[in-house]
Amino acid sequence: MQTRKPINIPVVAAATQQDAAPESNCSGNELVALMVLGDSMQPEFIEGEILVIEMGRPARDGSFVIAEVAKEDFIFRQLRRNEQGGWLLHALNTAYLDTPIASLDCLKGVVIHKKKPGARKSVKYYE
Repeated sequence: MQTRKPINIPVVAAATQQDAAPESNCSGNELVALMVLGDSMQPEFIEGEILVIEMGRPARDGSFVIAEVAKEDFIFRQLRRNEQGGWLLHALNTAYLDTPIASLDCLKGVVIHKKKPGARKSVKYYE
């Protein structure tokens, strides 16, 4: 099996989405596709599945999201409220720890559907 090398996608820091538009290819409500890598979101999401993400879409408790957890370091998790009313990024696979977040500002997009490559009719919608 060939090891896949992750590709870093630069993010432009800006006060508003409009400020970022000239330097960024991902504006608010734009759709992007990403492939699931790893097993942190199994059993719901399997490595190799394609996710369609709506960038800038408001997330809610239970949404599957793409979040920036460190400069240019992104993860795919489920947004959840903790017992204290704060937020965390939850991995469905219990082998991975949840990641507490201070605010929702780190969220970049919400998964709206997934698809298995090569299977035209295997689409699941979220939200």
